[in-house]
Amino acid sequence: MKKATATMKKSGSSEEKDGDSPSRLIDARIKELSDWRGETLARVRTLIRQAEPDVVEEWKWRGVPVWERAGIICTGETYKSVVKLTFAKGASLEDPSGLFNSSLDGNTRRAIDFHEGDEIDEQALKTLVRAAAALNTSARTAGSRKKTGSA
Repeated sequence: MKKATATMKKSGSSEEKDGDSPSRLIDARIKELSDWRGETLARVRTLIRQAEPDVVEEWKWRGVPVWERAGIICTGETYKSVVKLTFAKGASLEDPSGLFNSSLDGNTRRAIDFHEGDEIDEQALKTLVRAAAALNTSARTAGSRKKTGSA
């Protein structure tokens, strides 16, 4: 069964060339950018992995790096003038350092736009990643309790 799933995933996704893993595809994107955007994406990726060692990297929506733990923590999109780190449940996270600077009007997501030359507040970003992962895991645990309690 697992083998069939892997085969379907490989043939069903145009992004997964030669069965590349999401991590390899993210590596390739960073290399392909070969400018400040690649460096920034690589740096935030490292910080995400340091903050949440059990993070799972995914490659979704025609080439968007996604970091997950019990749900999406954040995505890393690259544009001509910005690297955007979008937190799926950012509106539910405390942001005492004021990292969120984009998508502030939505009810769910929040984003951090990094421009060329921006300094990354590494500790604040790690704290935000940990909080997002904790929110995902607590929501999943709460959902499990509701299902068990209502049976």
